[in-house]
Amino acid sequence: MTALTKEALSELALEIKTWGKQLGFQEIGIADTDLHLAETRLNTWLDKGMHGEMSYMQRHGTKRTHPEELIPGTTRIIMGRMDYLPADPAFKEVLNNPTKAFVSRYAQDKDYHKLIRSRLQKLASLIEAKIGEFQYRAFVDSAPVMEKPLAQKAGLGWIGKHTNLINPKAGSWFFLGSLYTDLPLPIDETFEKNHCGSCSACIDICPTQAIIGPYQLDARRCISYLTIELKGPIPEEFRKMLGNRIYGCDDCQLVCPWNKFAKTSNEMAFQANRDLKSPNLLDLFTWSEAEFLKKTEGSAIRRIGHEKWLSNIAIALGNAPSSAEIIQALQNKLDYPSELIKEHVKWALSEHLYSL
Repeated sequence: MTALTKEALSELALEIKTWGKQLGFQEIGIADTDLHLAETRLNTWLDKGMHGEMSYMQRHGTKRTHPEELIPGTTRIIMGRMDYLPADPAFKEVLNNPTKAFVSRYAQDKDYHKLIRSRLQKLASLIEAKIGEFQYRAFVDSAPVMEKPLAQKAGLGWIGKHTNLINPKAGSWFFLGSLYTDLPLPIDETFEKNHCGSCSACIDICPTQAIIGPYQLDARRCISYLTIELKGPIPEEFRKMLGNRIYGCDDCQLVCPWNKFAKTSNEMAFQANRDLKSPNLLDLFTWSEAEFLKKTEGSAIRRIGHEKWLSNIAIALGNAPSSAEIIQALQNKLDYPSELIKEHVKWALSEHLYSL
C-alpha cells in the first residue's frame, strides 16, 4: 500500500461507510485505540469479582483495553452495527405463557458471529481493492475486544444504564463487529451525550436485580450469565426469578423506551428458527443430545451444550403451573447421568409437589 494523503484517507473513510451499508450494516464508525476510561471501569468491575466465572474477561491482560497490543500496528478500529430484530419477535406471547420457553432474541436465528465476520471480511476486501494490501483483523465476540466502548468512540451510540449500547435512532437491538486496522483514517466524534436521563426502567425490571446501579451490572446475578456462562448449578435464590427464561434474558431491552425507534431487520439469517421462536418447554425437554445438536445447528445456543440446556429447562418447568405432564417429564429425568440436571430436576419437582 502506498502512503495516502489526508484527503485520500477522508475520501476512503466515506467510501468505507458506503460499502458498509451496501454489505448490510446500518452504520459504520471509526475510532482510535484510546480506551483509558473503559480500562478503569473494567478493572474496577473485575476487582469486585462481578465477572463471576468469566475468567476470559481478565485472561488477556491489557490486550482488551489496548488494541495495539492485541494486534500490533493497529491505529484505528472500524466499527459496524447491524440490526437483528424481526418484524414479529413474539416477546410477550412467550414471556406471558409459563409453559413456553423464552430464548433471548439474538440466539433464535443463525449465529451472528460468522455472518458479521464474513461481511467485515468483504468490507476489508473492498478496501484492499481500492488501496492495495493493508493490515486488518475482523472480530465479532471472538477475541478480547471492548466492542461497546469502541462503538461509543466511533459515534454509534452511548452505553445505557443496563450497559448495552443504545443508538438514538435505532434503540439497542443490534450486533456489533470490529475491523482492527493500521490505516490512519479520520476518526468519528465520540458519542458523548447520554440520553438515559432519570429513567430507571431497565434497573427496575431486571428479574434478579443484576443491574445494581446505573451502568453497573453484576454478572453473577444476570440471567444471561446464569443460563449461559455459569457451569455449575444455578443458585437457588435465583431459580424462581428465572421464570421461563432458558437462554438469556431481554427484559432490560424490552422495557427501554429508546427501543421504540428500533428498526426491523431484513436479514434472512436473523429470522427466528421455528423451533426456538415460541417453543413449549415440554417439547424442548424431550430433545436428545443428537436432536439438540441438529436443531441448534448454526445457532449460538450450541455452545452451552445439551446438559446445560436440559438443566435450564428443568428450572423453567419448576416455575410452570403444575400438571401431570410436567411432573412426569421431570420424573423421567431423575436418573439422568448428570448431577447438574438431577439437582435442577429435584428442585423443580419439589416446587410442584409442594403446591399439590
